[in-house]
Amino acid sequence: MKGKVGELELAQFLRSRGFTNAARGQQFKGGSESPDVAGLPGYHIECKRVESGNLYNWIDQSIRDSDGLSIPIVCHRKNRRDWITILRLEDFLDLVKRASPNAVCTNEPIESG
Repeated sequence: MKGKVGELELAQFLRSRGFTNAARGQQFKGGSESPDVAGLPGYHIECKRVESGNLYNWIDQSIRDSDGLSIPIVCHRKNRRDWITILRLEDFLDLVKRASPNAVCTNEPIESG
């Protein structure tokens, strides 16, 4: 029951920010590999509305359940705190590159002196 409450809360949060198609994944698509919350194309959302947990287990679950094309993310909130998003650094950097195509970026790592 608690998972459902968190999923509904997150879907409402996303709708309030303009993502009008956000809904619980079970309502949207159904099945065990459905995202907890659907409506953000290109992202597989695992929702965790708990006070504590293992973020690596959560992201592993999102990776496992994603279709391989969607970016796996975890949206987490504990009581009296803001929603946060957890994702792999490589996925975050790809998003930064897409959002800022003029950012200085090479394919080679830069050695620090």
